[in-house]
Amino acid sequence: MTLRGKTILVTAAGQGIGAASALACAKAGAKVYATDVNADLLTKMSGVEGIETRVLDVTDVAAIDALAAELPDLDGLFNCAGVVHHGTILELDDAAWEFSLNLNITSMVRMCRAFVPGLLRRAESEGSASILNMSSMASSEKGFVQRTAYGATKAAVIGLTKAIAADFVAQNLRCNALCPGTVDTPALQGRIQAAPDPVQAEKDFIARQPMGRLATVDDLTPTVVHLLSDGSSFITGQSVLVDGGCTI
Repeated sequence: MTLRGKTILVTAAGQGIGAASALACAKAGAKVYATDVNADLLTKMSGVEGIETRVLDVTDVAAIDALAAELPDLDGLFNCAGVVHHGTILELDDAAWEFSLNLNITSMVRMCRAFVPGLLRRAESEGSASILNMSSMASSEKGFVQRTAYGATKAAVIGLTKAIAADFVAQNLRCNALCPGTVDTPALQGRIQAAPDPVQAEKDFIARQPMGRLATVDDLTPTVVHLLSDGSSFITGQSVLVDGGCTI
């Protein structure tokens, strides 16, 4: 798979899946704009061939619009930013719900609204452009305990993805959702370490994966590159599960 000649933007590219995806896209030949709200996390991208970094708060409408005006038209957009709220609906106060809603779905609406015009221009001139939205197996695909806000907002991502795909399918702008299983990332390790019994918490995360292990970011990046490449030019509106068999 190649992304040679393509311009890709990745959000939450400072660590975890976003960072691995930015690096994988650059390795596949793309010009990558790696963005994150945390400037310090982006420092490891400095000097990597094919990557430019930008600080971006995806909950800031003005910042999104300013970046869209600054950058060239994109061939691909990976909306990777998100947050996992832990708790049932009884532990979900309004502030936590609003934060989850804003980061997990409203930010994607705003990113797509800002960058779709340029993506459409690239689709017209090059024959294809692609949006990839980060969802989860914890969504309309499957329910998980203590994941009310996360599951609801990630299900909304799938709905948004299908709506965008339907609106622009005839203009060669594709939109798909990535639905990972449990991935070993700094964010997951933070949740494990915050648990009352971190050892048991890690065992519990592993136990829900039929393959008996957590996913690594490298389990996901080939699918990310594929869905942003012309190799997936006949795939749109899909929830692509990379979950180690969890939703069998």
